[in-house]
Amino acid sequence: MQIRIAGVETESIVDGPGYRLAVFAQGCPHGCPGCHNPQTHDMAGGRMADTQEIIALLGKNPLVRGVTLTGGEPMMQPEPLAEIARAAKEKGMNVWCYTGFTLEQLLAEGRADRMALLRAVDVLVDGPYVAAERSISLLYRGSRNQRLLDVRQSLARGEAVPFVLPEW
Repeated sequence: MQIRIAGVETESIVDGPGYRLAVFAQGCPHGCPGCHNPQTHDMAGGRMADTQEIIALLGKNPLVRGVTLTGGEPMMQPEPLAEIARAAKEKGMNVWCYTGFTLEQLLAEGRADRMALLRAVDVLVDGPYVAAERSISLLYRGSRNQRLLDVRQSLARGEAVPFVLPEW
């Protein structure tokens, strides 16, 4: 399946816990002022890739234990990213996804393709980046309005359930 990406980082340490494979989806409708990835906003930017090219990277480095779907806006390309997420889960990896949408927006919208992506994700970092809410003390997010959510529990309850980071 084809996907438009801005890039792939094979050993990220900032997009979730531990070493991660980070997939940067290309295209974002939010245009958050102060976004740290503005080069990913152009819907026609980046490059086309095949999901199998990205899936082939899973498991190559035994130190990489998770996958992060970020961007850009992953919810703009939910089908190929769900395929990558499911492949990561099959390899025992955890999957995080960053989105400028809130969980409540995604649930209210109820789009089948976006719900399929959500079901393949363990942790959702939701909400737009808000420069006035910026905090460098937050783990894995840029502004205080953004939340770390346990997706499985959130979907089961139909409401946002915080993800509790384990004690290191």
